[in-house]
Amino acid sequence: MRASSPRRDDGDSTFKAIDERTPLLASTDGAPAGGTTETSPPANRPNGIHDQDEGAPLPLMQIALLCYCRVIEPLIFFSIFPYINKMIETTGGVETEDVGFYSGLIESLSSLTQMCVMTFWGKAADRFGRKPILVLSLWGVAVATALFGVCQSIWQMILTRALGGVFCGTIVTIRAMISENSTKKTQARAFSYFAFAGNLGIFTGPLLGGALESPAHKFKSIFGHISFFRQYPYALPGFVCAFVGASAAIVTALFVKETLQIHHANKKDDETSMSTWQLLKYPGVGQVVFLNNYVLLLAFAFTAIDPVFLYTPVNLGGIGFAPELIAAAIGLAGVSQAVWLLFAFPPLHRRIGTGGVLRLCAAAWPFFFAVNPLANILLRYNLKVPFWIVGPAGAAIGSGVAMAFTANQLAVNDIAPSHETFGTLNAIVLALAAGLRAFVPALSTSIYATGVKYHILWGHFFWVIAILLAISLIPLLKLLPEKAEGKAQHEENGYA
Repeated sequence: MRASSPRRDDGDSTFKAIDERTPLLASTDGAPAGGTTETSPPANRPNGIHDQDEGAPLPLMQIALLCYCRVIEPLIFFSIFPYINKMIETTGGVETEDVGFYSGLIESLSSLTQMCVMTFWGKAADRFGRKPILVLSLWGVAVATALFGVCQSIWQMILTRALGGVFCGTIVTIRAMISENSTKKTQARAFSYFAFAGNLGIFTGPLLGGALESPAHKFKSIFGHISFFRQYPYALPGFVCAFVGASAAIVTALFVKETLQIHHANKKDDETSMSTWQLLKYPGVGQVVFLNNYVLLLAFAFTAIDPVFLYTPVNLGGIGFAPELIAAAIGLAGVSQAVWLLFAFPPLHRRIGTGGVLRLCAAAWPFFFAVNPLANILLRYNLKVPFWIVGPAGAAIGSGVAMAFTANQLAVNDIAPSHETFGTLNAIVLALAAGLRAFVPALSTSIYATGVKYHILWGHFFWVIAILLAISLIPLLKLLPEKAEGKAQHEENGYA
């Protein structure tokens, strides 16, 4: 890797959301980072903000704090996966064959709520500041999570999960703050940390959920005599996750720095806002948004089915794991994804660019999906040793497809017409993602439940459809615009 001298790029078609003029928070000693000689901020800039070239380093402490906040959403989302099916069956009295449908319904309605309020949170963060919206969202999610743990019926689960969806301002606000704390040259590293934090939540969430559910039964000497935990066996994981969310809210309130002024400072006088339709018609934007949603379609379908598949008995097409093993399996996937994102993604992205990473993931996705029915077949024939080799290895290696999510974020960054439209485009992407999450889990679990109930293809009906969808991503990536390929940008910014 070699450094290049700072250079201004004034091309109209070049992404200008974060360029060499991106102001960053001043260093703690008051000296501007990156070798600039400005001794006082311009009159129209807040104190602590200064012009900065593309060589500016990441403010690692702020990125670390934001990444801690990033952990919360997946930690809470995935913490219920080890026990949600058991909770639905035992609390709601649902038949085993129908558990998957209700599991998908709960998550779908939560995501539908997110889709409806996502734009509101984005506008609120633009008006009132990133920091207060992030703090409010974290507190809201924490309270909703605590309430979910004491639910005693299906409708209560749906209601409290939807309440958590109302406070979805965390993800849109953190993404904006990560962008505003980075430059074109450092955004790939910043978002790799962002993605790593998300997968850390994926890892720790199931472990907490699987370990702490039914504490009166698992830890009799500590909780066995407490009637509350006998009556509410899923309260403890909810309370613990809520505590972590509350701690993130407190840390944010005390130590995270506001970045709304960076957003205002980055605006150019000649930039004009664009309507949603105008933005989607801008060259390349529609293609990137479509590919982003196609990748998320694959991800959401797998995320919804994975815990149900792991819970389903072997003779019906699943793996038949207990909650503890479900937690371990999902945790392994989370660790594997984190390793891929933290250690493999940055060098791969430097070498082959955004498009190259997406194509690599597209080639691996069908095999990643195929490991699941293969694992079931091995168990059906009592081939346990090959199962324990193929299953974990396939999950660990196949988890590398998670790099596609970070690559998608960089493609969205690169295709945005201007800084003024950057927030709008991200709000559109997140709203559409929430919309997908609103119906993909329910649709996926319904397809899976149908295949299991009627023994279609030995219960592997869903996996056949998923593999075909994954194969289709390979030719669809031809739609990726040159501007979003990423590799040319690296060469311009001085990467070898």
